[in-house]
Amino acid sequence: MNPILELTRELVARPSVTPDDAGCQALMTGRLEALGFRIESLPFGDVDNFWARLGDQGPVFCFAGHTDVVPPGPTDEWHSLPFVPEVKSGWLYGRGTADMKASLAAMIVACERFLAGNRPRGSIAFLITSDEEGPAQDGTRAVMEHLQARGETIHYCLVGEPSSASRLGDTVRIGRRGSLSGDVTVRGIQGHVAYPNLARNPVHDVLPILAELANTRWDDGNAHFPPTTFQVSNISAGTGFRNVIPGELEVKFNLRYCTEQSMEGLTRRIGALLDAAGLDYTVAWRDAGRPFLTAPGALTRAVSDSIEEVAGIVPEFSTGGGTSDGRFIAPTGTQVVELGPVNASIHKVNERVQIDDLDPLARMYEGILRRILG
Repeated sequence: MNPILELTRELVARPSVTPDDAGCQALMTGRLEALGFRIESLPFGDVDNFWARLGDQGPVFCFAGHTDVVPPGPTDEWHSLPFVPEVKSGWLYGRGTADMKASLAAMIVACERFLAGNRPRGSIAFLITSDEEGPAQDGTRAVMEHLQARGETIHYCLVGEPSSASRLGDTVRIGRRGSLSGDVTVRGIQGHVAYPNLARNPVHDVLPILAELANTRWDDGNAHFPPTTFQVSNISAGTGFRNVIPGELEVKFNLRYCTEQSMEGLTRRIGALLDAAGLDYTVAWRDAGRPFLTAPGALTRAVSDSIEEVAGIVPEFSTGGGTSDGRFIAPTGTQVVELGPVNASIHKVNERVQIDDLDPLARMYEGILRRILG
């Protein structure tokens, strides 16, 4: 019997499409209660979260993750039903196998093994949400605000996101870029296309600005982050008729920015450009997370040494990829890393994890616990 495989299968069989937890957290907390963890249910809005802690002393090492998954997509394109986990040719198939129920199972088993022969020099904690794949407002963000309000501190945090690129442990995330989105509405004057002198076309007004933003070299990045990027994701205008100049335009865009920039600086710069064009506009900003970076230290050494011990490779430390809930934990001063399975199939049809990677992942997690709290 492979205990990580069995627990992963039990988790995958629960159709926890965000924000529905579908009983995954109850399965986890049952195992943790048996180890002596104090369990605290922290629901916010429609989101289930829990905080579990074993021990009263510092330092606090926290496993963080999410039980929610993205929708499976067209089920007829799956090899098997997405919430009926199936083992085939050395792989476990099912929605959430890689992102990130295999990691959750490995965290639980790693704790069971570690605590069987060790008394931690500090505390072990779990911060688990069902709102990572969704709006991410009532999940880890809300839990961290709750913990901060009562003065609770996390010193080290391992997020189980699928960080590996081609083999388990080859890549560890030590930071993420910031994500800033803007929704701009520009008002013109609707009119007949034959009489442009009697109208003002907001499309014509905005296109040069968008071209300038798209061609801007915001920075050159730095030793840890790639350069800041700007992307338009949606443009909407017009009535659908070819002979009507639109009276309004809506543009949605996103910046993924490095530590060379700040959210305040970016909003000022774009606002100044819109102002200079003399537009009648409004803009709604959404701060999806500031950039963070975990400097070399006790946690990165423990992670690297554990991966080398189990897999015989030295991992690459990276800040690539999208966002994760680490962005809500790191600003408190916590050292945060992300280590999990190979990410090639996440959010895709036929999501899968290699069965031979499950026990090594748990041993990596156990090795990190041993180096930090053993």
